[in-house]
Amino acid sequence: MFKQKLTATLVYTFMVVLAVITGLSSKAQYVQPERDDTVRLMAKTPFDTSYARAALAKGTGTIKGVAFQRTKNGYGMKVGKPIYARNSKILLFPVTPYFLEFLELKKKENPKKLKFAYLSKEAWFFRLEAISNSAGEFTFPDMKPGKYYLECVLNWSTTGSYNRYTGTGYNNYGGSTNYYTREYYTRSHSDLLSKFVEITEEGQVLEIKLK
Repeated sequence: MFKQKLTATLVYTFMVVLAVITGLSSKAQYVQPERDDTVRLMAKTPFDTSYARAALAKGTGTIKGVAFQRTKNGYGMKVGKPIYARNSKILLFPVTPYFLEFLELKKKENPKKLKFAYLSKEAWFFRLEAISNSAGEFTFPDMKPGKYYLECVLNWSTTGSYNRYTGTGYNNYGGSTNYYTREYYTRSHSDLLSKFVEITEEGQVLEIKLK
């Protein structure tokens, strides 16, 4: 009986000591936070909420368009067939001094150096969206006269093939034959389509090409 009590006491003492040691070691740990080297470019011009709200109020104008891109040849000329932005989201923003500064900052972006331009929450909130159809066609109805900026991200891909060298065979007469295997590949592309437009009067129907 005495031995059992002694054993139980020793086990309990060991558990207490272990808990204390574990607690001390956990308190001594310091988790190094991840580095954030992102350079955030922010427009300094104040965003005019009142102007943006008024610009997106209902009017009687309409913006109709088609969003597409053409592939380029080896000289950088767009000569391929149109690639339509099918079932894609088109964004429309009212043009303000703040937004113009933001677009200038976008030109300074450098993903390799983690440098990005950021749009404020207020500016992002005051926008309209439209979804294109399978032909890339979209419409923004009930627009007031004013200047607007439209953009769409067009994701598309190209496929191709090439002959991959797999080895060389030699015959008994000193000749050789190179062997190749046909390999296929797919390349993904992402293009930003953007355009400034202006409705000059109520009831105007503005037709554009977003490319």
